[in-house]
Amino acid sequence: MSSIQGLLFPGQGAQFVGMGADLYDKYPQARDVYDRACDVLETDIRKLSFEGPDQTLRQTRYTQPAVLTHSLAVLALLPEQKPAYAAGHSLGEYSALYAAGALDFDSVMKLVKRRGELMWEEGDRNPGTMAAIIGLSAEEVEQLCQDVEGIVVPANYNEPTQTVVSGEVPAVEKAAALATERGATKAVTLPVSGAFHSPLLEQSGRSFAGFLDRFKISSPSFPVIANVSGVPVAEPDIIRDALSRQLTSPVRWTETMTFARGAGCTEFLEVGPGRILMGLARRIDRSLKVTPVGTVDQVKALLG
Repeated sequence: MSSIQGLLFPGQGAQFVGMGADLYDKYPQARDVYDRACDVLETDIRKLSFEGPDQTLRQTRYTQPAVLTHSLAVLALLPEQKPAYAAGHSLGEYSALYAAGALDFDSVMKLVKRRGELMWEEGDRNPGTMAAIIGLSAEEVEQLCQDVEGIVVPANYNEPTQTVVSGEVPAVEKAAALATERGATKAVTLPVSGAFHSPLLEQSGRSFAGFLDRFKISSPSFPVIANVSGVPVAEPDIIRDALSRQLTSPVRWTETMTFARGAGCTEFLEVGPGRILMGLARRIDRSLKVTPVGTVDQVKALLG
């Protein structure tokens, strides 16, 4: 544990039915997190995470609190952390802020629940989609978005040759087709309920900003790198602004990891379900070492 310099928290897409069940069965600390989460969320996120069904768990309004709860349950099992940096992918930024003490348990649960609900509702009201473009540079993807009629924008700069685009369904479909014509290895439509991190979420973004104003944000005990800027945020007002802008702004994950690497932070824990961020880190910079910790076996291997 002593060599770990950073904490990373996954976002939507990392979920799977059964996540957290082994932790709940073995560790009282994990049980406490899940039980408290069910009370605050007024939803049986425990049963949904452990048993599914997958179709329901994949609904944004449930996915987001489920991934958050899993990350917080794992965090409760780790010795107190004082990393050089923390970061989370989209939704995962809330877990990072909780880990740094910027948000308390009840606040982070209520914020993520409302965030997921608003994003889910926006998908019904203002339909959109997302697609991962693999094999083109970020600059090439930015150009093809400009070359397509309609609303389509870069939404996730995941790694140097993987950028997710987001927007109106026809525009995203055209962008995906054009990407293939221009040499992309793949252009894959994602199973999401809306055009996240795009202008189509402006109404949800405004509603969420108003909701966010009800909650106290404290100064984090260690730096958290914001999605919207790719640099650390420390002042509560700046954190609030970054979270308000996050729904309509791209996730600058490549910049996030490049910043951490430039600051000498090369070893991380991926706290939560899956190992998506480990894979992205390898493609950003092979010197980055990310250790996933989300299952009983992984917790045991880490703690010895």
